[in-house]
Amino acid sequence: MRTKILIVEDQFIEANNMRLMLKDAGYAILSLAASVTQALEVLRHESPDLVLIDIHLEGDQSGIDLAMILKSRGLPFVYLSANSDKGTLEKAKATEPYGFLVKPLRKKDVLVMLEVAIYLHKQRTEMGRSQTTVTSQQPSEVLPIVGESQGIKEVLKNIRIVAPSEVSVLIQGENGTGKELVAEAIHRLSGRKDKPLVTVNCAVLPADLIESELFGHEKGAFTGAHEKRIGKFEQAEGGTLFLDEIGELPPNLQAKFLRVLQSKEIEPIGGRNKKVNVRVIAATNRILEEEIAAGRFRMDLYYRLNVFNVKIPPLRQRREDIPLLARHFLAQYSRQERKPVEDFTESVLHSMINHRWPGNIRELENFVARSVLISTGTVITTSDLPVNTETFGLHGGSSQVKSMAQQEKEHIIAVLTGTNWKLHGRGGAAELLQMNASTLRSRMKKLGIDKRSMNAPGQPM
Repeated sequence: MRTKILIVEDQFIEANNMRLMLKDAGYAILSLAASVTQALEVLRHESPDLVLIDIHLEGDQSGIDLAMILKSRGLPFVYLSANSDKGTLEKAKATEPYGFLVKPLRKKDVLVMLEVAIYLHKQRTEMGRSQTTVTSQQPSEVLPIVGESQGIKEVLKNIRIVAPSEVSVLIQGENGTGKELVAEAIHRLSGRKDKPLVTVNCAVLPADLIESELFGHEKGAFTGAHEKRIGKFEQAEGGTLFLDEIGELPPNLQAKFLRVLQSKEIEPIGGRNKKVNVRVIAATNRILEEEIAAGRFRMDLYYRLNVFNVKIPPLRQRREDIPLLARHFLAQYSRQERKPVEDFTESVLHSMINHRWPGNIRELENFVARSVLISTGTVITTSDLPVNTETFGLHGGSSQVKSMAQQEKEHIIAVLTGTNWKLHGRGGAAELLQMNASTLRSRMKKLGIDKRSMNAPGQPM
């Protein structure tokens, strides 16, 4: 049966042009509607598979009002929008549409968006049917995520909902919030848990190597290809491919990646197409809607990836988890360093709870690791956290906001001081900061960190 589309558009010429375009593409078009009242009348007699809604319509009600009704009925919809103001678009986004088509409409964009929207609705419907089974899982399943805040409970709930399905997942959160841990948890609870989980960090791969890294290449496919390379998609066969920092993927690779998601086929450089059986989980610290608006990220790829969204709150929004996380890392690094460090003083805990943690959990872990390394007793009694990075407005005061560069500089200096300015090797600053020593030297140079000018004691760098 052909997919049935209802078009709600108050400009007859535009609506009719779209009707002819979609009819030519094989869709069944219901009666055209120019207002919410007319659309509801059509819905009394006919059942569309998808509704296209202009935001601005005839009458007192807008397309957003109609969208709220459609959402309550479980009907998927896509907005047709000209250049609406930011407030209107925010209201439209809150109705959770299956996509936006921006006027003037291009046939290719319309057809791709319809395909993606129908696919999304099918996946979400199937996921809804399986939720009863999902929620019966044992909540005591051990996951590598520490926390008892409401934000983390929501993350854990979403992990358990989406893990058993096959849908794509988009994980969003700031740097250092634990996006890779969430991906690992989803894989661990999935039916693919006995197959590989392959991770690719799109942010660190040179643009000219990403295609080869993802899809592989044949020997002699290009200059320097001295042997065949198996790409990450093939390495993850039967399992899960985790694409970290997907927002860094170049536009030309975004198009190829979208085709892989649609066709389940890869094309190694210099080779033939191959079928792949891989579940994709992507993550980003960027706001992809803004990247789409700026033309840096494909809207159709965004909606293909964003079948299910998991948002991880930053550490400053889950402060009740800080003592739990700090003690978790304390136990870990005490064992690693073979030191009998058991806890923190109340003043140190207080300073940790009030710190903004711009680097999130990764920064907290580095702080605890450094504290264990320099400790001389069984309790951490001192904190080198900057005193004026406490929560903005927490005590009704107005503290000066530091730039990210200044906070990074202070953090690196604190780590270097704690390691007696040892850059590399076991227990060195590079290890604690989880970066290469050469990268650390580069950051120090850029931020103006020089041991000699600071008269810091210790061994030579």
